[in-house]
Amino acid sequence: MRLELSEEQQMIQAMAREFAESAIRPIAAEIDREARFPHETVKRMGELGLMGIAIPEAWGGSGADTVAYVVALEEIARVCASHAVIMSVNNSLYGDPVYKFGTAAQRERFLTPVASGHAQGCFALTEPQAGSDATNQHTVAIRDGDHYLVTGRKLFITSGREASFALVFCQTDRARGHHGISAFIVEKGTPGFGVSKTEDKLGIRASDTAELVFDDCRVPVANRLGEEGQGFRIAMGALDGGRIGIAAQAVGIATGAYEKALEYARERRSFGVPIGQHQMVQWMLADMTTAIEGARLLTLQAATLKDAGKPYTTAAAMAKLFAAETAMKVTTDAVQVHGGYGFIKEYEVERYFRDAKITQIYEGTSQIQKLVIAREVLGS
Repeated sequence: MRLELSEEQQMIQAMAREFAESAIRPIAAEIDREARFPHETVKRMGELGLMGIAIPEAWGGSGADTVAYVVALEEIARVCASHAVIMSVNNSLYGDPVYKFGTAAQRERFLTPVASGHAQGCFALTEPQAGSDATNQHTVAIRDGDHYLVTGRKLFITSGREASFALVFCQTDRARGHHGISAFIVEKGTPGFGVSKTEDKLGIRASDTAELVFDDCRVPVANRLGEEGQGFRIAMGALDGGRIGIAAQAVGIATGAYEKALEYARERRSFGVPIGQHQMVQWMLADMTTAIEGARLLTLQAATLKDAGKPYTTAAAMAKLFAAETAMKVTTDAVQVHGGYGFIKEYEVERYFRDAKITQIYEGTSQIQKLVIAREVLGS
């Protein structure tokens, strides 16, 4: 695996960092506090090519690779996890499967505006009874001539309120279990498709998390992604790539919190010296930077395997597991380094701490990642 970024990857990384520092950092605390979707900066992310990094230019993307996506996403998450998850869903969970499984007509209509940043996409798999058990889909799509009638609910959908297109997974043949799940692209504004509520969350508060409702929503057959029964395969493939994105997000969150803790350890004095001279604080900082570096390397390894067209399911699960656990531990310790100030919203580590938790949960909990890894090592 290459340990040095290419010139193009370095340019994308530098561009993402400069944009994050100049445009996102000044508003990050405010949009978190107000739970306000950052329309203007997300639009500018699209103009910079960050909303479809690995999608070919012919379909509105930047034509870069997964490694470039990872390093750019880490830079965004280092400043604001909400922007990072908006970017991640657009790239990994919506853009990638529509590119891989879509027809030319579907790519033109449903991918190009999303990859170019003129619209957003979301990924609608989770239901009240289908979280970690993604096979337990209750949303149904019944064939009716040239259309399907879609009925059901989808929960915890990132960008569900703001997205113009939803990639929705439904049962088309319940008797076939997960082989009877199909995928559809549903346009916002289609009769029978609505957003019933937006969640009030602990973290990533500037990204919207919505409940989608479908009531005899007529979806053209032409909007089906892939063949009938191919939906579960599409979903699992998207989640494999999505886990690389969430790993990068977790690395970025951890890095941002670590940098704040390091700065504070150099400035804050106790017992006559900066607290960074106390061994207990030194050990915490050493553990932070070591874990972050390990998480970053695992994430880059998974991205490199994806770019090479090699199997990366297990590598992605390892990266997400380790990076998410690292983010939670590093942000917890960053709060501890700050002492009482770490508990105050004026200091950014409090926000990093809240944002880190979700990386252990969405796109497959840490427990699910362990299950994926264990099955691989056991050969089962």
